[in-house]
Amino acid sequence: HNVAFDALGLNWRYLPLPVPPGQVEAAVKGVAALGFRGVNVTVPHKQAVMPALDSIAPDAKALGAVNTLVIERGEQGQVSIGGHNTDAQGFVGALRHDGFDPQEKSVVVVGAGGGARAVVYGLLEAGTREILMFDVESSRAQLLVSDLGSSGKLSTLPLTTEALVESARAADLLVNATPMGMWPRVDGSIWPDSVPIPAHLTVFDLVYNPLETRLLRQAHKAGAHTIGGLGMLVGQGALAFEMWTGQPAPVEVMRAACEQALGF
Repeated sequence: HNVAFDALGLNWRYLPLPVPPGQVEAAVKGVAALGFRGVNVTVPHKQAVMPALDSIAPDAKALGAVNTLVIERGEQGQVSIGGHNTDAQGFVGALRHDGFDPQEKSVVVVGAGGGARAVVYGLLEAGTREILMFDVESSRAQLLVSDLGSSGKLSTLPLTTEALVESARAADLLVNATPMGMWPRVDGSIWPDSVPIPAHLTVFDLVYNPLETRLLRQAHKAGAHTIGGLGMLVGQGALAFEMWTGQPAPVEVMRAACEQALGF
């Protein structure tokens, strides 16, 4: 964000502000009083912040989590604080940036946590035909289906290697929404080494550190199209930037800054 502000000549700064549990509402009032234009909210405050807000966008309501606040000020000095979630749009934007249109496609998603919830919501909003979700915790997956699956396009199965491989062969897109393969445990993968990944698949790994995970190496070796998680990270940040500043985000500048910070 700071590199992006500098690129557009904005006298703005993005700062880390640690907030203890139990002080979220006071922190929200504090940043509004201090003249902040907005903030990002991260774990563990994405749900706790919601009661302190004046409005919550539909995507954040559906996901049950807020990661971006926008602070508006009226002519009489009144303040309104709105909550948003940029993860779903960031994911779909990264897909489209890499040439994959999710409309009317068949998708397999592995994982049922917060990342998977954003992925599923974004895909459903983008018109995906069907989504099959796998997770080791079946109750968590069923909850996600209950929350987001009213269209009948979303279903879930227990995660087994055989079921994953069989389902991926009939899909257009495979998404890893688990921490498998994330640094420092970079040898992990949701896909078995004994079976080549179908070459027709697009494989999206939400993990962005390392830039190329073991799953993406497996997919690349098999001739499948691969997309790393850095695009989603940058995309959701760019959306927040535009909400705050009202200006188009310098996305490539932001991506280069992320790559440098992560040592790529």
